[in-house]
Amino acid sequence: MANINLASEGGVVNSAPQSGSHEFDATKTRTQGQLVLQRFLRHRLAMVSLGVFVFLVLFAFVGPFIWTYDYEDVSSRSYQPMSGTHPLGTTQVGKDMLALLMRGTGYSLQIALIVAALATAIGVTFGALAGYLRGFVDTALMRLVDLLLIIPQIAVAAIVVKGFSGSWYVVALVLAAFAWMQIARITRGETLSLAQREFIEAARACGASTPRIIFKHLVPNMIGSITVNATLAIAAAVLTEAALSFLGLGVQPPDTSLGVIVLENYGQFLNRPWLFWGPFIVLVSLSLAVNFIGDGLRDAFDPRQTKVRA
Repeated sequence: MANINLASEGGVVNSAPQSGSHEFDATKTRTQGQLVLQRFLRHRLAMVSLGVFVFLVLFAFVGPFIWTYDYEDVSSRSYQPMSGTHPLGTTQVGKDMLALLMRGTGYSLQIALIVAALATAIGVTFGALAGYLRGFVDTALMRLVDLLLIIPQIAVAAIVVKGFSGSWYVVALVLAAFAWMQIARITRGETLSLAQREFIEAARACGASTPRIIFKHLVPNMIGSITVNATLAIAAAVLTEAALSFLGLGVQPPDTSLGVIVLENYGQFLNRPWLFWGPFIVLVSLSLAVNFIGDGLRDAFDPRQTKVRA
């Protein structure tokens, strides 16, 4: 209703509505992506972990270009203590531990990212196919998943890695071959639910092919769970690679990783603890940071979270 104001002189009636009186501005409505981003930014632990993860990435890939020593430099004396020249001391052969730690962190990150990318791609594809096609395809793929889950991963990885000289990319491929099954199961479950929705029925009625329905309609609607699972796969790959390398079944020299560095220096735990605790703290920090980022993403994509007002 327009506001009626009488003028002080002449009793003129002003019936013009006041501008800006609306309580809701449609232009300020946030999209789903903005809501997800805002929820993630409000997750304090996830933001701190993201900062730690970015720092470790810069430490691994930018640090070697800034740091004085190369990871292959053996010109220093062996087992030097911590100092301004060598903040984490030197190894038995005279390598600077900080430079070696940068190199090992870089290799561990490369392995983890490759494992997460391959495992996510394979798991999402197989899971979406099984959930959408159902029937024989679903049964065959899920029995394959069950079979691979009971195979001892460490034993197979040891045989394959030893047979291919233990290069870091071989370790990444072996770990990826055993990391996609859980992602496939989760994706299948979501696909079974989404396949009954109206927009999928409409796509079928329009004559869309199976690949188009899966990758154009189903996968985009599962982007939340896919992102979370990919993040958690990174953390799992970091720990699995470190465990294999610590047992001598993972990355082999001249390549290195955090697990290899811990293996080479765990004997100095009492005499020169900085050689052990340096790589160990980086390994734990990397794993925890990625896990907490995954928790933050899971909460951000959860529609049951409190929505931000427009």
